[in-house]
Amino acid sequence: MVIIAERAQISRATLDKVEKGDAGASIGAYASVLFALGLADHVGEVACLQNDPVGQRLEAQALPKRIKPLGRTTKKRSDE
Repeated sequence: MVIIAERAQISRATLDKVEKGDAGASIGAYASVLFALGLADHVGEVACLQNDPVGQRLEAQALPKRIKPLGRTTKKRSDE
């Protein structure tokens, strides 16, 4: 693993964070590791919504349960 950290130009501690999926690791660290492993073609998959079922569930929970339709309110003017 030291070789991968050196090739990715990151510290061993940062590589440990990447391996564990720690949120403290930057996206740049993930990209560097993918590049060092010869998987740079897959960098776009990291942020792909289809590859994140947990994110999809959280996003669905944040949606409003009911949406009020936008109706037109027509008020008659008193001076007519």
